[in-house]
Amino acid sequence: MTAHEVARRLPDVPVLRDLCRSMAVLEAVLSPEWESRHHSFTADWSPTEEMASMRNGSGDEYSIVFSAAGAYVRGFDHEAVMSPYGNDGPWPGVLDSVPGVFRPCVEEPAFCDEDGMPVVTACLWREIGDDRWRVGEIDYPDGTNDPDGAVGLFSLLMEPSPEAFQRFAEDYYEVSIDLEAVRHVYALRPLTQAVVSVLNAELTLEDLAEDLAATRYPAADG
Repeated sequence: MTAHEVARRLPDVPVLRDLCRSMAVLEAVLSPEWESRHHSFTADWSPTEEMASMRNGSGDEYSIVFSAAGAYVRGFDHEAVMSPYGNDGPWPGVLDSVPGVFRPCVEEPAFCDEDGMPVVTACLWREIGDDRWRVGEIDYPDGTNDPDGAVGLFSLLMEPSPEAFQRFAEDYYEVSIDLEAVRHVYALRPLTQAVVSVLNAELTLEDLAEDLAATRYPAADG
């Protein structure tokens, strides 16, 4: 499977944006230390853009830029056959068809290495008004499962359910995760101390003030 399979299964942009915000808030509760989290969401990444990101601590990552134009998705799997570091740059076709409205994202320094090369193995985009996610015309290498790493990178986004996050979090954090608390956050209901305590008994709602402000997620006390 490749980014083309991911494109068929990703939710629409507004749903994806809410999903990314929910996962970031849940991880803020589960992991007060930012460096230990997989998922983050920055509502003021730029004056006109929001960004969701994932870093697994092993060199794999993705970034999703949400703007008035739509959404741009960049993924990098450091072990993927299509890594730019094994092919003298991004794999042919991965970035070639990205429309002009998203070209600044392609060239964004945060998504490039110190030499200015885009750090990417998979790329998707969807403009406002578009009826589906787009991927470039790519001649994928033969004989390799998940050659661009897309399925592994975006698995939680392709299965946008509280149950999927619960499985991920219980495996990663090695603790029991209350499903109803996850459902509460996935529904974007205001975060309460009761929900926080169920997920992390050592944390208060006040402790999360900066994270809630960064994600613009509502808290019960306003």
